[in-house]
Amino acid sequence: MGETKIEWCATVWNSATGCTPISPGCANCYAARMAKRLAGRCGYPKKEPFKVTLHPERLTEPFSWRKPRRVFVSSMGDLFHKDVPMGHILDVLTCATACDQHTFIFLTKRPRRMKEAFEEYKSYLRVSIRALKNIWLGVSVENQKAADERIPVLLQTPTAVRFISCEPLLGPVDLSPYISKLDWIISGGESGPSARPMHPDWARSIRDQCLRTWTPFFFKQWGAWTPKLQAERIRYKGWGTLNIDGNWFPDTTPWNGKQDADSDGREYVMVQVGKKAAGRLLDGREWNEWPRQ
Repeated sequence: MGETKIEWCATVWNSATGCTPISPGCANCYAARMAKRLAGRCGYPKKEPFKVTLHPERLTEPFSWRKPRRVFVSSMGDLFHKDVPMGHILDVLTCATACDQHTFIFLTKRPRRMKEAFEEYKSYLRVSIRALKNIWLGVSVENQKAADERIPVLLQTPTAVRFISCEPLLGPVDLSPYISKLDWIISGGESGPSARPMHPDWARSIRDQCLRTWTPFFFKQWGAWTPKLQAERIRYKGWGTLNIDGNWFPDTTPWNGKQDADSDGREYVMVQVGKKAAGRLLDGREWNEWPRQ
């Protein structure tokens, strides 16, 4: 069983690992970084640890889990990568639907292949996939371009719950064309040593869009960076200024006491403190909402 610290699931299930970059959100992939540390161990190839690799011996793991749980499928890769055979994907779906005491959360940057897989799998079922309440399908959305490319395909894919993960959030995202058809929104900043900062108003905008439409919102993390105002008593490794358009101006000198935001709130001083210190508070509270079923 793969225990995890990911805030929105209890367990990870990796019958396929590895991936290749496909968009700006992949630049500092946590899974690639972790696979590199595990090279030559735990099923990760020594020379190319993040090469797409199948682990068929893990397919039956969910059958041994007695307590119901939320399961992140393929946290260490993308199950719908072109190098994962369709037969393996269908085996994963078969196991997931058979273990209906668990909730299986699929997240991808390749929604077209996911749609193809679920449409093919639907022909094997005697009931509609929409009736399978334990299958949640989502796409990663790091900016507006990703939203406009991936969400429409997700909305065409048969499933019980559809969601998006705006993490790492790299720019403002307008969800108004899609949000009424989505069941859940996750948002968060990037973690890791090379993480890019997230402007507070990008996260607030997504939260406010959810509030206006009664869409469940889950704020996962600030990531490695947080607004200076939230880190007054925390030691930080670096700082800089980020404006609403995503322009980043790093500074190597000690912080000089400038305001955290300018007069119109478009520019913030961001400090690098690490994921744990940055925390999960957005405007003073945690947001831990879940899909309504």
